[in-house]
Amino acid sequence: MLSAQFHILFALLDGEKHGYAIMKAVQDDTRGRLKLGPATLYTNLKKMLAQGLIAETEKEEQDERRRHYRLSDQGRTQVEEQLKQMEATLLLAQQKRTMKS
Repeated sequence: MLSAQFHILFALLDGEKHGYAIMKAVQDDTRGRLKLGPATLYTNLKKMLAQGLIAETEKEEQDERRRHYRLSDQGRTQVEEQLKQMEATLLLAQQKRTMKS
């Protein structure tokens, strides 16, 4: 999975968001190491919609221009699997570090 896609899914773990909120969450979650521009964000959102990883939610009455996105079941499964893999890698790294000492 591409880093941008993982971080978009990760940003949606705690609930639906519109595009700007996703960009801000990614930047906050990565402590500024990853900043998604609008082109990168919306290209990935389009791909992820087509792959069934996310879904567009109903538009709010207050601002119909903003599209909101949420994780699909498939997207939630995929991000959870990535997190488990990261946890296993971190555990292995900690074990190797301990063995080296």
